[in-house]
Amino acid sequence: MDYILLTELAINGVFVGLMYALVAVGIVLIYKTSGLANLAQGALAMMGGYATWAVASYFGMPVWGAIPIAIVLMFLVGALIERLALRRMIGQPVIMVIMLTLGLEIMLRGLLPGIFGSAVKRLDLGIPNAPIFLGDFLINRSILIGGTISLAMICVALVFFNSKLGVMMRAVSDDQTASWSVGIRVERAIAIAWGLSSVMATVAGVLWGATQGIDWSLSLLLIKALAIAILGGLDSIPGVLIAGVIVGVAESLASGILDPLVGGGTRDIVASVIILLTLLVKPHGLFGREHIERV
Repeated sequence: MDYILLTELAINGVFVGLMYALVAVGIVLIYKTSGLANLAQGALAMMGGYATWAVASYFGMPVWGAIPIAIVLMFLVGALIERLALRRMIGQPVIMVIMLTLGLEIMLRGLLPGIFGSAVKRLDLGIPNAPIFLGDFLINRSILIGGTISLAMICVALVFFNSKLGVMMRAVSDDQTASWSVGIRVERAIAIAWGLSSVMATVAGVLWGATQGIDWSLSLLLIKALAIAILGGLDSIPGVLIAGVIVGVAESLASGILDPLVGGGTRDIVASVIILLTLLVKPHGLFGREHIERV
């Protein structure tokens, strides 16, 4: 196969993977604070996209002006989810709380298209459709910009977890009882984590909405995000960054090489294969912490 085509597939895969990783960072934020896997992250990305479109459409605002308003609204939505739903589950088995987030994902996936209509909504960020040529290589412009913005957001998340508030949230994740005993407000830390996770989901929803439009299918980003979070390690943001690149490149190469041979559809299989292989071979992911219990 032509090496130029393979290189193009790999480069575009890197930027697509970074956009997936932005959704996965939201999962890691909540896991690092509360020890729970949030299975509603895909629906939150879809909701962030719908919120941006709704603010821009109903108030006649440009999309770039609607994005900050949608981000603030989604931060409040994330904090309210923690306050009204998750906090009521304190003391319940972890699996029940995870099922609650799955129920939220399914409910939002049906509710939002029902409210706003099932037709695909377009978000125009003003990005030209023409591709970019880097030497001999053809790069999708919207994916290049989306991946670059995603990388910047992931770097912000890395800096945040080394700040005073980030250290407090990591302490909550390590031992909630000890955190309570030294005066850390655990519920507040978890609510902030849900709010920030919703902000990440909103930015991802806007970037993917500008690329493929907004409808219920945006919630399927959950599968890609889970594959990245599991491969990178559920408590590692650098791991998510590297895993995002791996998943994106693997998807792009699989669809470019195998689709012509098998008739298509390999892109959707890659994420599920990565989830299965990671859990079977290295359950804590490439960079996740392995918890050791002495008996």
